This record gives sequence, C-alpha cells and structure tokens, in this order.
Amino acid sequence: QVQLVESGGGLVQAGGSLRLSCAASGLTFSSTAMAWFRQAPGKEREFVAAINWSGSWLNYPESVKGRFTISRDNDKNMVYLQMNSLQPEDTAVYYCNGLTDWGTKKTYKYWGQGTQVTVSS
Repeated sequence: QVQLVESGGGLVQAGGSLRLSCAASGLTFSSTAMAWFRQAPGKEREFVAAINWSGSWLNYPESVKGRFTISRDNDKNMVYLQMNSLQPEDTAVYYCNGLTDWGTKKTYKYWGQGTQVTVSS
C-alpha cells in the first residue's frame, strides 16, 4: 500500500518561502513520477508540480511557474517542493502523490494527510 507523509508546512508572510517534504513508501519510487497537489478550502484539489523518475522532466502550471521548484532524492524516497515568493492565494493543504499517468496527472488512489501552508498578507 502506498504511504505518503508530507511535512514542512506552516504560516509565512507574503513574499516568504517554505520547503515541503514528502516521504513515500509502498511504490517503486525510483521509477515513479511524483507530483505535488494542493487543495484550498471550498476548492478542488489542483496540480502544482510534477517530476519524472529521473528528475529530467519537470512540469508546473502557470500559477506557480518561476516560484515553485520540485525535486527528488531517489536514494531517500523523498520528493520536495521549494516555494518562493508565496502569496495568500497559495494558502492550501499540500499533498504529494505518485503519478500513474504523466499526461493526465492521474495519481495513486491513496493520499497522505497533507501539510497546511498558510500565507498571510
């Protein structure tokens, strides 16, 4: 069973930075594309960043491009999200997951508890 444990969230002022971490198990991590998603109150979960198995392909939506950077450490089964120039609209619970399809960003069934990011104005 896939297990995902996110950490690193917190309260930060607008313009600040945070680095999120995700520990993954129960999947063949080194050959699995990984991604970060977020869900704000009253909104659907949305895609934030993706990285292929080797780290050579990265994908971001326009809303975070240039501010967020995804990375991974296959030796530690970890994926990270460096978030800079944070804005109040980035406030959400952030989740990581493995991708079963890069194009559609379809994920594994199981989700972790997420980590809360709150950006104050």
